[in-house]
Amino acid sequence: MSIHTPNPRIKERSTAGPHFTTHEHLGFNGRLAILITNSVGTMWCAYLFAIIALISLPAAISGGKATLISWIAQTFLQLVLLSVIMVGQKVAARASDKQAAQTFQDTEALLKIQDEVHRLIKINNELTQEIHDLMVKRGE
Repeated sequence: MSIHTPNPRIKERSTAGPHFTTHEHLGFNGRLAILITNSVGTMWCAYLFAIIALISLPAAISGGKATLISWIAQTFLQLVLLSVIMVGQKVAARASDKQAAQTFQDTEALLKIQDEVHRLIKINNELTQEIHDLMVKRGE
């Protein structure tokens, strides 16, 4: 009979936990980048950028069609959409972290179920062996 050894990942995973995006912030540059991202990646910052861009709108209108198109593409869209996209990415990252946590919990449950199935198979094999030994002993 082989002795069952539980999967070592069960213990390792229970101490490590799921990996989240917040675990990626390393060093000064990483912390600085996150600080800037969290500051610029807000809807309030997008509103501020829109106001700043709108200040130059009258000059863009009076400059003609090419100047107005340039203002829309280079000033308004780049300033405002930058923050809006960053907000969207932060929302997506939070959703991804929630999904990672759920996947982690599901995997934990599956590892424990697998370990229990292995234990039950071992018991079944032992009982089957006992029945076989009894049958042999009786001569049947």
